[in-house]
Amino acid sequence: MSAYGLRIATGPAITWRSIECWGAGFCLFLQTGALFPLLLSDPDGGLSESAKGLLRLVSLPVYAFTILILIRNFPLFLTALKRNLLLPLMLILPFMSFAWSVSPSMTLRRAVGLLFTVLLAYVLAMRFTPRQLLLLVFVTFGTCIALSVAMFAVAPGLARMPMDGEMRGIFISKNSLGWYSSILVLAATAVLIDGTFGLRRAAGILLAAGGLCLVTSGSMTATIATASAYCLIGFYSALQKSRGIGRIVLILAFVQLSAGLLIALHEFLVPFLEALGKDATLTGRVPLWELVDQQIAQNLLFGFGYQAFWTDSSPGAWAIWSEIQWMAPHAHNGFRDTMLSFGIVGMIPFVLLLLRALRQGAVLQCRDPQYGWLWLNVFTVMVLVMNLTESIFLVQNDAIFILFTTAIIMFSLHVPAVSTEPGSQWPRPAGMTGTDSLIS
Repeated sequence: MSAYGLRIATGPAITWRSIECWGAGFCLFLQTGALFPLLLSDPDGGLSESAKGLLRLVSLPVYAFTILILIRNFPLFLTALKRNLLLPLMLILPFMSFAWSVSPSMTLRRAVGLLFTVLLAYVLAMRFTPRQLLLLVFVTFGTCIALSVAMFAVAPGLARMPMDGEMRGIFISKNSLGWYSSILVLAATAVLIDGTFGLRRAAGILLAAGGLCLVTSGSMTATIATASAYCLIGFYSALQKSRGIGRIVLILAFVQLSAGLLIALHEFLVPFLEALGKDATLTGRVPLWELVDQQIAQNLLFGFGYQAFWTDSSPGAWAIWSEIQWMAPHAHNGFRDTMLSFGIVGMIPFVLLLLRALRQGAVLQCRDPQYGWLWLNVFTVMVLVMNLTESIFLVQNDAIFILFTTAIIMFSLHVPAVSTEPGSQWPRPAGMTGTDSLIS
């Protein structure tokens, strides 16, 4: 029997690599929130406490898989921790915030969930190359979108939102369908650009399906993120081809353009929407953000504890809910929710973590483009764009945040391998040979 395989009775051997690949895909599917929440939801789309309890059990196989793979790759896991100390610090903060949380029990429970979420990201970063991860995302999210289209064809009533009738597929929310459709559009486009997988026909079909679900979901956040993804593909492709002073000019121009766009949106978006007769509040987000900023100012240094603000025991949340007349589940802005959880104490290392990841990702794209870093760089910035109007940062048991964290870990894990500094060469992790095949 092979040292890398398991033999069941007298049947064929099952390799550990097969377990890693199928297990990772299954875990990602479970963490998308697809199918199971929809089946357990009420007719109005809500989830009862008993349904939420059952959904927590869905994460147990994910935790078991994560622990198993980490034990088998513990030395590499320690190396990954050392390569990026800011990420372990961000894992410690939720547990530390228990001391000042307005809902200590909720903070502690969700901190444990976040811990396992990030540990799964370490597993993906250690055991997959960027191309292998792309294929994993392409297959997993492609399955979600294909099932959503099938659900719409077979049971259109179930595949639509109860209130406005917009498409939600196999997800409980149209926004979730929009987010995963957006990421699938990126993944399918990356597969077409790469051209080495032999999946052009499948990529074309899933690209069309993803685009269809994106449009029918009506998610503006996902639409903006998709548009930004195509702009970023052009930027990172140009960045890799540029040299010397040209590269510096390109980076400065991109940063200035991005900053100018954000300033313009802040100043002119609301008047522009009012002139068009559209919802100038961005579906209630603008007044919500004003009230959230007031709460952030009250606990500016430490915040209210990890994910404790939007709970029944939070006076600040009730003050906001009574003012806006709807129970917002979060701030609809990942940066604001991070401030609500940790204040400046947590926001500073988090911003440094993001800036470091962006720099490392760009270095890898420029020095090692054949390894498949383009899509991962684009995805990372794409998630930053999503967090301008949604809250995805530091969310437990969430596939998008898992992949976002995987990208950050992967960047820090591989940068030493392409470093030009003398004596800094570091071999790629075992099993990460850069091959396109997932199961080998």
